[in-house]
Amino acid sequence: MSWTRPLELRAQLHKLWERGDILSACVTGEPLFPKRLTLKTPTSAEMTERFDEVRAWIGVLRALPRYRVEMREFRHRQFGANAVPHEVWIDRAADAVALIGKQQDYARFIGLIDETREQQPRLLAWLAKRPLRAVELCDEWSRLLDIVSWCEKHPRPDVYLRQVDIPGIHSKFIEAWRGVLSELLDIVLPPESIDPTATGVSRFARRYGFRDKPVRIRFRMLDPSYVLLPCCDEQDITLDAESFARLEPNVLRVFITENEINFLAFPRMKDSTVIFGAGYGFEMLYEAEWLSRCHIHYWGDIDTHGFAILDQLRSRFGNVESFLMDRRTLLAFEAHWGAEEKQTLRDLPRLNQEEKSLYDDLRDNRMRENLRLEQEKIGFGWVESALDRLCADGGM
Repeated sequence: MSWTRPLELRAQLHKLWERGDILSACVTGEPLFPKRLTLKTPTSAEMTERFDEVRAWIGVLRALPRYRVEMREFRHRQFGANAVPHEVWIDRAADAVALIGKQQDYARFIGLIDETREQQPRLLAWLAKRPLRAVELCDEWSRLLDIVSWCEKHPRPDVYLRQVDIPGIHSKFIEAWRGVLSELLDIVLPPESIDPTATGVSRFARRYGFRDKPVRIRFRMLDPSYVLLPCCDEQDITLDAESFARLEPNVLRVFITENEINFLAFPRMKDSTVIFGAGYGFEMLYEAEWLSRCHIHYWGDIDTHGFAILDQLRSRFGNVESFLMDRRTLLAFEAHWGAEEKQTLRDLPRLNQEEKSLYDDLRDNRMRENLRLEQEKIGFGWVESALDRLCADGGM
């Protein structure tokens, strides 16, 4: 039977809920109800040929609570005049939410509207746009509004999140809800209180004028004659990014490696330093203009993400060469090949021809599926030989 059944009527109401239409209308005041539902009725032939089934179907619809079923007259040549459902309506939002079992969520959302209208009326637009998300946040909403109000009263406060003093709210709560807070603060705060260049959850503090934990860069001076700390022979140093940017180490080569043991064991080299890398997080190096005057050698894993990181580094520094990320090295250590969990497949426009050829072979699985050679699997004699050749070639 293809006629509309009660389950299908409820499915239409569920769809209105999942789209957020029912809750949004509570905020905007748009007249969603009375709402006419889609009703597929028997054809004239079916009403004649399947009269008993039609009569049972009519009885089920007319017995439904909370629906308004409008009838039209149907005349049967044998059974005479009969009434058949013509339209089905839901007259009130309360009826709709009762039929789909959403009364509690509906009531909670009405409470959110009242609270928001009193404390932060500009956020009513957000409730209308993201009502189902608001229902999910119901238990946290009061505290989120308190944070928004505090930030409105203290624009660009220049304090750490730990120093925000709001009763019942700690800094870990703010950190946990940075994503939704960004959406709310962008609505409430004036443009001059927002740094539009700082995007993403990781830059929440900078975007709204909080102090952020300093980003730290760890590096080693590989040339014993370049002494930054006179008290130590081993120049393993960690600085905040701002201090690192102010350095003038006068080195010619900078190596970047992602593996800590490789960083610690990297051989001494004239006019050189090595930086312990941070995957895709190279923003910490961008303010160090002195790096632009050096030959930068990036040593990452031979896999798709290793080449993606190399490509990203070159987006800021044009003087970057890959180190031990070549086909010869890959083949030399075939016994240590592993598997990359999830490859990156996008095009990398900053790779040179040799790198691009190897990257394409890796992402297209031409050599082996999800092939990966981790940098720590490369023998250290191979590393030292490569450095010797680099020195003999003048660093290029």
